[in-house]
Amino acid sequence: MKSLRYIYTALLCFTLIACKDDFGDTDLLSNDVAPKDVVATFKVKQDNSGEVTIVPTATGAVLYQIYFGDSTTTPTTVKVGEAATHTYAEGKYNVKVIAQSLSGKQTELIQPLEVSFNAPGDLKVKITNDTSVSKKVNVTATATYGITFDVYFGEKADEKPVSGNIGSTISHVYAAVGTYTITVEVKGAGSATTKYTQAVQVTALSQPTASAATPPARYAADVVSIFSNSYTNLSGTDFNPNWGQATQYTAFALSGNDMLQYAKLNYQGIQFANATDLTAMQYLHLDVWASGVNSLEIFLISKSGGAATEKKVTKTLKAEQWLSIDIPLTDYTSQGLTVDDIHQIKLVGDPAGGTVFIDNLYFYRKSNSVLVENFEGTAPALTSFGGMADAKVVSNPDASGANTTKKVVQFTKTAGAETWAGTFFETSALKELPTYSKLHLMAYSPKKGVKVLVKLEGSDSSINHEVSATTTAENTWEELTFDFSKAPQAEYLKVVVFFDFGNQGDGTTYYYDEIKLTK
Repeated sequence: MKSLRYIYTALLCFTLIACKDDFGDTDLLSNDVAPKDVVATFKVKQDNSGEVTIVPTATGAVLYQIYFGDSTTTPTTVKVGEAATHTYAEGKYNVKVIAQSLSGKQTELIQPLEVSFNAPGDLKVKITNDTSVSKKVNVTATATYGITFDVYFGEKADEKPVSGNIGSTISHVYAAVGTYTITVEVKGAGSATTKYTQAVQVTALSQPTASAATPPARYAADVVSIFSNSYTNLSGTDFNPNWGQATQYTAFALSGNDMLQYAKLNYQGIQFANATDLTAMQYLHLDVWASGVNSLEIFLISKSGGAATEKKVTKTLKAEQWLSIDIPLTDYTSQGLTVDDIHQIKLVGDPAGGTVFIDNLYFYRKSNSVLVENFEGTAPALTSFGGMADAKVVSNPDASGANTTKKVVQFTKTAGAETWAGTFFETSALKELPTYSKLHLMAYSPKKGVKVLVKLEGSDSSINHEVSATTTAENTWEELTFDFSKAPQAEYLKVVVFFDFGNQGDGTTYYYDEIKLTK
């Protein structure tokens, strides 16, 4: 302060001496008085930022020192006509302004300032039942001046709110359906909040939003399919015979996958066109999605008479999610049922009145081999890489000898393709590793001595194991065997195939087919 006073005094003396001839008065400093009428005008920015512009004015002042009254201890100095800008938190402050004259005389003003923020406004709340998860509610809130929001879902009297940023979605899964009062409290930069309350009807899903897992590929002799998009089904099956049931039957499709829907289930029959001998099969498989049904009695009914005409196995279901059920047929035959003339299946729900969706209803047996892919039905997506042409499923160029199937994969290693060019597809059949550790592949090559590499990968490509084999014939089908017994135990999902591995592509076309696993 003293330094500032001396500087201005020196400047004044210099000015007076320089202007002596003009004014003829060198007693200006001695006549100087302290500033008066000191005022601080506040301009608060209306955006909840806390930004305040302070404009000081006074009579006889040449500069001002402004103390903001918060934790900032160093004042800001401004000249006449200037202003100071400062950001405050919400609260009350004493702003001190010291006005200083040319001679250094001062006048102090303390002026109260209250900074308060606007409560969040224009509140918009969206509350919806989730379309994928049963009894799940999603809440989204937007508001001007809103920063965060809390949601009280109304399920407990002493519940703690769930918080999120404005514009985000907060979700909650209720234990039971019903009407709940949801309260949303939006908070801004200040203490003022805005609340919204709504009564919401929480609902349970009555149908699946995703299909059951796709069954593995199987040889035709190893499966008797009643209902599945993955296999050839027995023809003429009646999925809703009139047995006097209260159940309501509907054919249901989800993303192209067919299902059986049985609503208000008490009991339900499935009638085969003909009695079917299942003595060569080992298991009954079905996928069940249930809502309001805790358990399912699954009957097999023989056409022959007697006390052992029908027997049941009861399975506990999972609420509103798919459950894959595999029942050994010995669970039925051990009760005295013969399975050489099965002609009906009966389903009984407990409690009655709920809904079940059925998919992939079939009988099967375990084989000495597991079919990975034969490319005869709906082919898997083939992905090529390394500069080779896109691999594709085509008609068998030589349906004779070791491979008479109709469809095979064409693999063209384009001229200039990388030494590691190849193609892959995904399959669930690899879960049979390591029980079935040998992979077999039908190969067709125009030349002998070609290195064929097969790599198995997980969802993360760092999980992998590869084995190679060499062709011994040309222009004919031969079966190559790849021993994966030393593959680390992992969840493999991809089959990657390379022809002429290690050599740059020269435009040669190869074919492969009939990939299977054996022990």
